[in-house]
Amino acid sequence: MKMIKENVKLDGIDKTILTALMEDAKRPILEIAKGIGITGAAVHQRLRKLENSGLIEGSKMMLNAKMLGYKTMAFVGVYLDKAVSNPQAVQKLKQIPEVIESHYTTGNWSIFLKILCRDNEHLMNVLNKDIQAIEGVSRTETFISLNQQINRQIKI
Repeated sequence: MKMIKENVKLDGIDKTILTALMEDAKRPILEIAKGIGITGAAVHQRLRKLENSGLIEGSKMMLNAKMLGYKTMAFVGVYLDKAVSNPQAVQKLKQIPEVIESHYTTGNWSIFLKILCRDNEHLMNVLNKDIQAIEGVSRTETFISLNQQINRQIKI
């Protein structure tokens, strides 16, 4: 298991490398190295150090969900009958492929979800047949996203 440090110290070279890869993760390491004036091996060493520190959590290919027919994004506040139901509810939520994020929150809800569905009917089925059927879920509150206006990572 990796130990994640409270704060990772980044120098200008680290920031340049990370910024380039955050903009385009497929950008060649040698191109980045050439732009900075260091070797490709030095870039790889720095990236390995940042991965080991826990700052870099991985890389992934992002798919355009709309191109796959998923046009309805919703946020769902889940009310649990009691707080001790949380671990079991989360295990059941992990089995629902449409649930793409789950957050344990303060405020009105016990759990806040991000869900991706093909359309409103699909969303209704996921809510009624999957989420609300989970033992411990007393009710849900749903917000449909009309348009995602900002999508970015934290700036370094």
